[in-house]
Amino acid sequence: MKSERSVIADNILDRDFQADQPNQKWLADFTYIWTAEGWLYVAVVLDLFSRRAVVWSMKADRDASLVLDALMMAIWQRGKADALLHHSDQGSQYTSKQFQRFMSDNGITRSMSRAGNVWDNSAMESFFSSLKTERTAREVYRTRNEARAEGIRNWDTSAPWSSRPTLC
Repeated sequence: MKSERSVIADNILDRDFQADQPNQKWLADFTYIWTAEGWLYVAVVLDLFSRRAVVWSMKADRDASLVLDALMMAIWQRGKADALLHHSDQGSQYTSKQFQRFMSDNGITRSMSRAGNVWDNSAMESFFSSLKTERTAREVYRTRNEARAEGIRNWDTSAPWSSRPTLC
């Protein structure tokens, strides 16, 4: 049986990491934090105007609901934007039918990095580098709940990530 190819969007962002106003360009991706219980996956939506995390979603599984929950929370928190560009990688979570349907239903323009090209979403990678360097790299979390409480929620998100030292 032939498998169905996922819907891959063009790279509309094209490494233009500047935004003139809030809710114009959002980046999205997820990372992981190790705990003694196993991985905790963290999906983040980042607004390029403020260079701050809008929201994050944390789960033990890295399925489409991880990234869909983050996007739904961002829209709930910020409201529906008139012209919003959402940029992510080509991962199965972002190309899933349910995620694609939600984006279409909410009038969000899709943009995706080229396959295997981390530079197309380098602003998001820099954000994760700061998070891990400043908050989680030297920590050992016994449980996912401990990582949720101590890892990200207590991270200082009041300053934009671009002013933070990074490894990138």
